Amino acid sequence: MLQTPAPSDIVDTEHLSRLTTTAPREYVHRAALAEVFLTAEWSRTDEAHFTLSAQWPRTHAFFAPLGRTHYDPMMAAETIRQVGALLAHAGFGVPLGHQFLMWELNYRVVPGALSVGETPADLRLDVYCSDIRRRGGRLTGLAYEVVISENGRTLATGDARYTCTSPEVYRRLRADRLDAPPTASAPPTAPVEPRTVGRVDDFDVVLTPAGRPDRWRLRVDTRHPVLFDHPGDHIPGMVLLEAARQAVHSLAPEGQVVMPTAMDSTFHRYAEFGSPCVIGTEPAVNYPGSSERLVRVIGRQDGELLFTAITAVTALPTRN
Repeated sequence: MLQTPAPSDIVDTEHLSRLTTTAPREYVHRAALAEVFLTAEWSRTDEAHFTLSAQWPRTHAFFAPLGRTHYDPMMAAETIRQVGALLAHAGFGVPLGHQFLMWELNYRVVPGALSVGETPADLRLDVYCSDIRRRGGRLTGLAYEVVISENGRTLATGDARYTCTSPEVYRRLRADRLDAPPTASAPPTAPVEPRTVGRVDDFDVVLTPAGRPDRWRLRVDTRHPVLFDHPGDHIPGMVLLEAARQAVHSLAPEGQVVMPTAMDSTFHRYAEFGSPCVIGTEPAVNYPGSSERLVRVIGRQDGELLFTAITAVTALPTRN
């Protein structure tokens, strides 16, 4: 005999439909659910305009709060990267398994708006897509702009551009690298002193000394669970952005906590495993009247330009 369920056993399906869940990890090209910043809430206004949601945790295993008070701007960069992947799959029908090549990723944050609050930051992302490229009805490339806000207050803006290709085409392009995956057991090179690049642990350092205060080698440790969230045939772009951030931080006065408030990054080719990558810094032209310092970070591999990142850096603001 069936019993009538008690009131506490009745499921409020209308309420459940409004509960927040993360976006599918496959849609943002992450293996760990903990590394997914986007939620499953998104809508489309028209062909080119989307509204998405995201959440930044109050702390993170790698993107820890700067000075324990402000969100790491690199979380904005990673959020913008994830937006492009989700739009491709959920908005433009790109099948899972397709490969993406990021050509540009830029961000700018509002330092005073990045204070960590008493709860995680629930964010609204307004996205505008441009330069939508298709071949045979399938997306092959996209450029997009993102405005990240919380309760109507803008925290960050950014934009990115990428191309995507089918597994078959990618295999033809990268067959030699796919058939010879990186050796995970290869020991990483020696790290610089963590505190000089804004880190606490050797494990999180991506720079190796190269005998000059403005030159380093990229330090690659595929065991890192955030930077190398899943196996791949090349070094992820976010590792290069972290190298740029750490290089710029090393130029700050000792003991000063600095914030990378903006970064304009261009990727020129794949960063390959097994070949040294040289990271260097040089002054860039500052904005007139700006308190930020601009530094150009350049990465080279096998004598060729790998990436450039013009980074604006300023002292950590006072918590408001």
